[in-house]
Amino acid sequence: MKNQLSDSQLAQYEKNGFIVIENFLDHDELELWRENTQEAVDQRLASKGMLTNQDADEYYRSVFTQCLKLADTHSGMRRIIFNPRIAEMAATLSGIDTIRVWHDQALFKPPFGNPTSWHLDNPFWSFDSHHAISIWVALDDATLANGCMFYIPGTHKTARYDNVGIGKQVGDLFCLYPEWKSIEPVGCPCPAGSAVFHHGLVAHGAGANMTNKPRRAMTCAYMPDGCVFNGKRNVLPEDYFNSLQIGDPLNDPVVNPLVWSKNMVANS
Repeated sequence: MKNQLSDSQLAQYEKNGFIVIENFLDHDELELWRENTQEAVDQRLASKGMLTNQDADEYYRSVFTQCLKLADTHSGMRRIIFNPRIAEMAATLSGIDTIRVWHDQALFKPPFGNPTSWHLDNPFWSFDSHHAISIWVALDDATLANGCMFYIPGTHKTARYDNVGIGKQVGDLFCLYPEWKSIEPVGCPCPAGSAVFHHGLVAHGAGANMTNKPRRAMTCAYMPDGCVFNGKRNVLPEDYFNSLQIGDPLNDPVVNPLVWSKNMVANS
């Protein structure tokens, strides 16, 4: 795993709100991620369990097959998602000392799948933070033809918590942020095994899959330790959600496990 970050990468993330790390996983690691992710997704879909988008409208189901919190139900995914080396990278990029997992999710864009409209991540979630961050790992080559990620650089610096859903109108976000229309979007094609880290408030989306093969990706969103509940349920379990008041700390060790901190390293 290519888990060392250079000063130039840190500066690029600070400036643009995203960085691409090609060949993040070596060959064996990529095969392990592919095997475990595909198995976990197949199990989740077969069980017709919660935390998928299979009950969504037809358009959204064709944007991607979405399966969330696979680490909760698959031991192999748990080992992958709770890897402290990845969490340390996310914390370092975010400039924080302690970090928790918010949720993981597989995002498989199907053959001839719909585009992913421009949106922000953090406004969907149950906490607000300018240090939220996600990793997006390409399990297949992500190309301009099959729906690689696109970003609008620097938007994390001026974003509010206004947002739009992932719907049929690809550019709805610009009704809320018309000032971003003049910024040139950046496409991020990358080979399988590469990773993209992106800020929770950077504008991003993905093109349609114009090919007859899927474009698979595995992602994980991270939350700085110390964040508090903002009133949105998102992926919180119902019982836990009902127990919370706005302003309560989101520090349940099972729901949002702490996966890396400087204190852990210092005491090891």
